[in-house]
Amino acid sequence: MKQTEYFRQEINVLASVLESLSEADFEQVTLFKGWTINDVIGHLYMFDVAALKSLESDTAFDQFFAPIAALMGEGKTLLETQYPWLDGLKGRALYEAWRKNANTVADSFSTTDPKKRLKWAGPDMSALSSVTARQMETWAHGQEIFDVLGKERQEGDRIRNIAHLGVNTFGWAFINRKLPVPNPAPYVRLVGPSGAVWEWNEPQADNAVSGQAVEFASVVTQVRGFQDTSLVATGPTASRWMEIAQCFAGPAETPPSKGQRRIKSNVSANNIAISQSRVS
Repeated sequence: MKQTEYFRQEINVLASVLESLSEADFEQVTLFKGWTINDVIGHLYMFDVAALKSLESDTAFDQFFAPIAALMGEGKTLLETQYPWLDGLKGRALYEAWRKNANTVADSFSTTDPKKRLKWAGPDMSALSSVTARQMETWAHGQEIFDVLGKERQEGDRIRNIAHLGVNTFGWAFINRKLPVPNPAPYVRLVGPSGAVWEWNEPQADNAVSGQAVEFASVVTQVRGFQDTSLVATGPTASRWMEIAQCFAGPAETPPSKGQRRIKSNVSANNIAISQSRVS
């Protein structure tokens, strides 16, 4: 699966910005719900391990995820469920554990049948979808880290995987909010970092989304609000989709408002205070 190598590239790009951080740096608070860099890496690490367990067997996954589900049943947030599992692991030790395990995930998925069905917290999915989801999460949560460090990420055409996931979850964005799914789905035309042009669905002059693939990926993963991009949405269906786009599983999330999530050099102290009050 080429997707495993795209996932590995995402790991390496994120690792490159984490490699030089001090222990104290990992406590910096991001603009994502007040999570620290430690929180973000802990989240990625836990669910990368979950992906490995799903490859091992349904039973192995169930045994791993049962304590997490139990804590959430007690009212704990997803973030809070990782603290007992991490058992104090943080900082550079957490970074090293995440990086080693993430590459093990890439290695393991590279020899797996792409069509193999895997158990997950939500609906079962194929191995191909699972490793694409790991790339998506690494890219999306990684953006929070790049933002707080004031760094620009080195993007590549691997972003097409995340854009494809965003297009494929058009219906989910509406279903997850108990809204009727409009038909037809919008035509999507995106330009990749290399200048390559990618298209999905039938061309429709009055129902389309166009622009940069990286910005599209940022909207469907909710690391940026549509208002903070140069994407063009034509027609009511396309416009509504961009307002509620969500390519990840779980309850419907409200996309960030204009200026809420952005690179540190453009973040106001007021925005930081607001984000810290929204820890979930």
